[in-house]
Amino acid sequence: MAYYIYVDNSNVWIEGQRISAVKKGYRGAETLAAAMRNRIADRGWNFHFGRLRYFAGGDDVAEAKLYGSRPPKNDELWKSAKRHGFEVKVFDRSFGREKRVDTQMVADIVKDLHTCIDKKKDTVVIVAGDQDHVPALEMAQAMGVRVEVAFWNHCNHHLKDGADEFFNLTPHFDHLAY
Repeated sequence: MAYYIYVDNSNVWIEGQRISAVKKGYRGAETLAAAMRNRIADRGWNFHFGRLRYFAGGDDVAEAKLYGSRPPKNDELWKSAKRHGFEVKVFDRSFGREKRVDTQMVADIVKDLHTCIDKKKDTVVIVAGDQDHVPALEMAQAMGVRVEVAFWNHCNHHLKDGADEFFNLTPHFDHLAY
């Protein structure tokens, strides 16, 4: 049995920053809903790639892929992810959106389902919280593959409820922080 992990970096990171703002009592972020509505985030918060990778697959990770937007040239973010065992795929933003990140992640899951995932033994782990990833979850399950979702408690209900198992990262927030 092996785990194939797919992480939407910005999704995890941005939502983690919002949770951190609430935990630290930022003005206007009294609740997570308020932080979202007011676009308040703790810009200094980041997660630890190695801890997230281990949380998602333990010692049995066959592949771990991280998807995100191209950072500034001096950013060490992707180098750190690679040091922690992630294959990194970055894309330029298009009008401030990251649709290519989501679509590439779904495309890779579908490709891996047909090329390297053992449908009887392996598990797909989606670390994301928006419904853009639901089609990949549904396709994997239709093929008989177990799908786990790991994300903060406020994960989209279609993804959360559709998974064979949902792992709430929120109780592990402090451990996952960098």
